[in-house]
Amino acid sequence: MKAHGTFEITMSAEPPYDVEGGVTLSRVSFEKVFSGGFAGTSKVHMLAARTPEEGSAGYVALERLTGALDGRRGGFVVMHLGVMDAGKTSLTLSIVPGSGTEELRGIAGRMTIEVVEGKHQYAVEYTL
Repeated sequence: MKAHGTFEITMSAEPPYDVEGGVTLSRVSFEKVFSGGFAGTSKVHMLAARTPEEGSAGYVALERLTGALDGRRGGFVVMHLGVMDAGKTSLTLSIVPGSGTEELRGIAGRMTIEVVEGKHQYAVEYTL
């Protein structure tokens, strides 16, 4: 099954917690409001590393989504792994096994996000 739609995002950045040799480590949290196949909200907690090399960075994050997915109420957690290597990006968003609640218990799958013409879009490919 596949659900897609858009989301709005609010970011709360903290000052870097470690800077050494031009590499900066930081924490950021986000709140999102989703519409479309998933209607609800999420909270994201991210750790990021920015390097002195142009276009190279990485991040990991956990995101708890709560709402309704194709009409089924509940929530689940998505794990993010993002890498940018000399401008080439790789982003993996996996639903954490066993994290589904209520009517989403047993959910498995992955998620994608894109920014198209300034608008945040998502897709969730999943099984229940």
